[in-house]
Amino acid sequence: MKISNRAIIWGVALAIAGLGAGVSIAQNAPFGNAEDTDYAAKLWKAMEAAHMAGPSAINTLPYEGVEPHGAVLETLFAKATVDGYTGALVVKRNYGPAGVEVATVQADRAKSLGAVTIMFKREAGYDADNQDWFWAKYLPDGSLDKNPKGMQLAGRVAKGAEMGCIACHSAAPGDDYLFTTDNKQ
Repeated sequence: MKISNRAIIWGVALAIAGLGAGVSIAQNAPFGNAEDTDYAAKLWKAMEAAHMAGPSAINTLPYEGVEPHGAVLETLFAKATVDGYTGALVVKRNYGPAGVEVATVQADRAKSLGAVTIMFKREAGYDADNQDWFWAKYLPDGSLDKNPKGMQLAGRVAKGAEMGCIACHSAAPGDDYLFTTDNKQ
């Protein structure tokens, strides 16, 4: 089968247009874009400096967890500063696999740590629809986890979706997106 130069040129043009559309979609996604991932990296460094994450993290009393976070959890509340802004920070360490017990986690947290999920209260106007919370799911090494489509989980995670961080937490009592307290942050 002979392919003309014209067909090759059109094929390349369509491929380039398709790549451009993919980039545009990724840039307009409500989460996982370069701005979100850069901010998440700064936030992880702030959490490490405050001993909220990383190898020198403060240990608290773990408790039995619930999905989607993990079989055992630790939750810490603090303030963090990123780019000169200080906001409320909720850090949840998610331990697994399913069936892991609190005593097992206490004996070796690093072995059972699956993820670190956070909510960080950003400046007014960041996401007024959702109380200005920034969401991220980190792997134990501080890198960002990804959803099944390969999008990094940082920013307005799953905004507008029926499932995910925002959909679940918007149902929390007290209009603060927190299940653990009715305290306004």
